Amino acid sequence: MDLHNFIFSVYPYIVFGVFFLGSWIRFDNEQYTWKSDSSQLLSKKGLRLASNLFHVGIIGLFFGHLAGLLIPHKVFLALGVSDMTHQWVAISAGTVFGGMCLLGAVLLWLRRMFTPRVRAASRWMDINILGWLALTAFLGLSTIPFSIHHANAGDASTMIVLAEWVQSIAYFRPDPDLLRGVDTVYKVHLFLGLSVFLFFPFTRLVHIWSAPITYLIRAYQVVRTKRGLIRS
Repeated sequence: MDLHNFIFSVYPYIVFGVFFLGSWIRFDNEQYTWKSDSSQLLSKKGLRLASNLFHVGIIGLFFGHLAGLLIPHKVFLALGVSDMTHQWVAISAGTVFGGMCLLGAVLLWLRRMFTPRVRAASRWMDINILGWLALTAFLGLSTIPFSIHHANAGDASTMIVLAEWVQSIAYFRPDPDLLRGVDTVYKVHLFLGLSVFLFFPFTRLVHIWSAPITYLIRAYQVVRTKRGLIRS
């Protein structure tokens, strides 16, 4: 088995095995570390802009990749979405959300590196994971010129092949040969993106599992106030 076959047929299963099992073990054994470890109290300077850019960007990228790569090609065609429309939507959304994610990640990394109080409270993995995410986003944006070139030529084959490879992994029928003819920049981006899930259980990213989604649908909270009362 060569390196290509290992990375694109075996490595994904190692990654997601560590991702799920590692997350479960950490939650079961180290719940006090299951948090975002916000550094807002240490320094608020530049945090709101950087954090909002990063979170909106990475959430948009996650769901965009999820839909674009896991929904079968025939479903898009059945919905009247042509290959070229699909490609240009992916390019546009990827540019916007990828740019936001990259800028936010770089700003957060700079803040952790050069704000003394934040740096003192940061672990090495806090700094490294931000750098890795920034590099992954940069490589993703580096695929955009290739995708634009393909789209201008009316060629959606690379987009379709990437989706077919992801689906082959999801259906436990890995086919690394699908990626043999794909430009190297796509392969490197795939490797970096997969590795994020490998590092996930060992970083503050685990707080994603506990995202307060139910806040969106919970009932109004009743708060009693003493405002206006006169002390007797």
